[in-house]
Amino acid sequence: MPSCVHVGTVNPDIEPRTPGACEDCLAAGTRWVHLRLCLSCGKVGCCDSSPSRHASAHFAADDHPVMASAEPGENWRWCFVDQTLV
Repeated sequence: MPSCVHVGTVNPDIEPRTPGACEDCLAAGTRWVHLRLCLSCGKVGCCDSSPSRHASAHFAADDHPVMASAEPGENWRWCFVDQTLV
């Protein structure tokens, strides 16, 4: 697995701002498929399989590099900068 320096900048104790829901989809009244948690600020966004792709949009707008799955039973993190699981 490629190395990623960004994983060292995450907050392992971050709390989701909107547990169980995509923050932007809630505001827009749209639906999501799977949820991702920003490990920099706690924003919850929807995955790229969702119509609005809010997790990727959050990275593009705010440069927060690492997101974790916010789905029950999943335990993985993704670095948008390095395009790798971390």
